[in-house]
This record gives sequence, structure tokens and C-alpha cells, in this order.
Amino acid sequence: MTFNPNLLEDLEARGLIHDTTDRAELAKRLAEGPIGVYDGFDPTAKSLHVGNLMGLLLLRRFQLAGHRAIALAGGSTGMIGDPGGKSAERNLLDAETLTGNLEAIKGQLSKFLDFEGDNPAILVNNYDWTKDVTSLEFMRDVGKHITVNQMVAKDSVKSRMSSETGISYTEFSYMLLQAYDFWWLSENEDCEMQIGGSDQWGNISLGVELIRKKSQKKAFALTTPLLTKADGSKYGKTAGGETLWLDPEMMSPYKFYQAWIQTPDSDVDKLLKQFTLLPIDEIDKIITEHNAAPHLRFAQRRIAEELTTLVHGAEAMNRAEQVSGVLFGKTDVAALDLATLEALAAEVPTASLAMDLLTTEDNCAELLAEGEVVSSKSEAARLIKQNGVSVNGKKVAAGQSVVTDDLQHGRYVVVHKGKKAVHVLEFA
Repeated sequence: MTFNPNLLEDLEARGLIHDTTDRAELAKRLAEGPIGVYDGFDPTAKSLHVGNLMGLLLLRRFQLAGHRAIALAGGSTGMIGDPGGKSAERNLLDAETLTGNLEAIKGQLSKFLDFEGDNPAILVNNYDWTKDVTSLEFMRDVGKHITVNQMVAKDSVKSRMSSETGISYTEFSYMLLQAYDFWWLSENEDCEMQIGGSDQWGNISLGVELIRKKSQKKAFALTTPLLTKADGSKYGKTAGGETLWLDPEMMSPYKFYQAWIQTPDSDVDKLLKQFTLLPIDEIDKIITEHNAAPHLRFAQRRIAEELTTLVHGAEAMNRAEQVSGVLFGKTDVAALDLATLEALAAEVPTASLAMDLLTTEDNCAELLAEGEVVSSKSEAARLIKQNGVSVNGKKVAAGQSVVTDDLQHGRYVVVHKGKKAVHVLEFA
């Protein structure tokens, strides 16, 4: 892997830097040679979400530039929960839930980082080095070096202290655990830098301070801007309020793909730079092509393709693209493979029907009613007469039957009602 001494310049060009420790010192150190860089991910849910993407991709950028990427799964910090960005105390997770979440997150991290190759990333769990530390040892070895004045000055703490709910000692102590992680990684994994979102600046800078006081070493910090839309609202949810999870069981690749297709024109340049690994000059060409015909949503489709491939893989991305094509009348149903048809059935209303319904004459209206595509056979007949029904991409004529030859892969029929509504009938 080739070392890139100009990584900081690329991050600047992408708008990925919000705060750093001494910028000149950081630039000098990054130009000198590879360093260990870490980012942490607490298992507060069984999946990471789009809010974690910037950190994941930033860690990947450092690895691609020749630095050593360290991904930390927060087995111990996840038991407490970071108060940052929260207006009330988090619910504490039980050990079984936390363990399950941790294992799921470990699998997701491997999609973004190369844990093999000539510059392998490493995955660590902070529970491994905190589980045997007593409270007395922690207060003596960590708490002694950090003043309460420093802790209450952090924005995440101040906002909670001034709220009605306040902040518990548990969450107040979170930043000490995170600082201890940075110190431990500095001592044991030669880690010189921590990265994270801008809401983590207080916690990260406290770790830099702990390393300086406890080990007399220089450490660095870099935070990225929070992911926001042009109107200032946060990214991370669909228009319907659904969280953009990275786990396909919690959000299908199709819905993930579609969420990025809906990106406003005002955000496409920023998202391409911050959320893809495409070179800046290629992104500039994409934006130029997009601006020539914005209605074609060329940039949005490129964002959706890149991110869905990164998160779910090329095969899932292609399937999501095909499902989109069916729903918007641009893909030939007959060309779909079985897996894509199953993916389509998971996204639209799907009814299971008996195979013998196919043997009656002029049964299209009956099938549409039985499959709840319409409310009645009379409505189906009226819709067919108006040329408002297509079966597997072909218009249905009045009185036409749906026969076994119309089944895709021996069991599916795809029905378009009007221009937008799509239903799947599955026969068994």
C-alpha cells in the first residue's frame, strides 16, 4: 500500500475537517509517515447507522493512505452511553443485548476496513482492558489527571446539567472512559490519533490531555462536521422518519438505495465528497454532468450506487437498482432473476394465492381481487377496460386470463395498477 503524505489536503478539499489539535503539527506528523488512528463505535443497537458512516469511511481513508486503522468496539462504553447529543439519560442495555449488538457491529466493520492485506486494520474491544480495573484504580490512575472543571466545561455535559433531567454520575464519567481508551491504545497499540464527529471533540481532546499528562506523549485529534442537510436538519432518517440502518435486516438495500436517490440537488456535491471514495476530479465531472440535466438525477444515482455498494455489496446494489426499475416502469419483469423478484416482493404488497386460481377462464379480475390489488372484481374489470392493468410488463386486455405461462420463476406475477402501484402475486 502506497503512503499518501497529502491526506490532510484531501480531507480539507472534501470538507471533512471540523476541528483538530495543532493543525501545523498534525500536518507535519502525517507527512512524516504512517501513524495509528482509531475511531470507536458503541454497540447501542444491533446495527450501525448512517451517522456512523462518516467515521467508518474516514478510518478507511486513513488506511488507504497507508496509516494503521484501529476500530474500537465499545463493549464497556456501550454499557454506559455517551451523553453527547442526548437530552435525557440512555436506557442501560442488559449483557445479552450488548453482546449481540457487539457481534453484529464487528461484522459490519469488516465491510469497510481491510483486516488482512499488507496494512491490516485491527479490531479491539475496550471491555478487554477495563473489565479488571477497579474503581479505586480508575480514580487514582485516570481521575487524578482530569479536573472536574475540564469535564463540566464540555458542551455535552453543560447542556445536560442545565436541563430538567440533569446528568447522572454514570454518563458524566463516560468521557473519562473514552480518554482512558485513547491512553491505553497509545501505550499498547502505538495509536497517536483519534477521530470522530464534532460532537465528540470534548471527549477526544480529554484523551489527548490524559496522554500528555500520564505518559508525556503527543497525541492528535481530528473531528468531522456533523452530517446535516442544506436546511440544517440532520441526515440519518428517510422522509418518513425511518432510520438509515446499515444492517439489511433493519433496512433493505432497496430502501437504503432509494433514500440516497432522494438527495436534494443542493447536497449532492457535499455527499459525493464526504461519503464516497471517488477522487475529487471525478466528482467534479459528475457534478458538471448533473448540472447539465438535474432532472435526470445523475449525481443522486451515483451517490446511491456508491453507498449501497459500500454498505451492502455490488450484488445487492444491482438488485436494488432493478427493483427500482420495476417500480418505476423501466425494467423488464421477465429479465429479473429469482433473488430480485424476492427482493421486490419484500418491498411491495404481496399476496399468496392458490395455484388452482390460474385454471379458471377469464380469471384476471378474480386474481386481482383475491390478491387485494383492487377491492372487488367489478373494480378490476373496470380498471382492465381502461387499460390500467399490466401483468409482468404487458397490458391486460378486457377478458384476458392470467395463465401459468405468465408465472415468473414458476410462482410470481408482477402487477402494475395504473402508473405507480405495484403488487406481487405469489402462487403455491
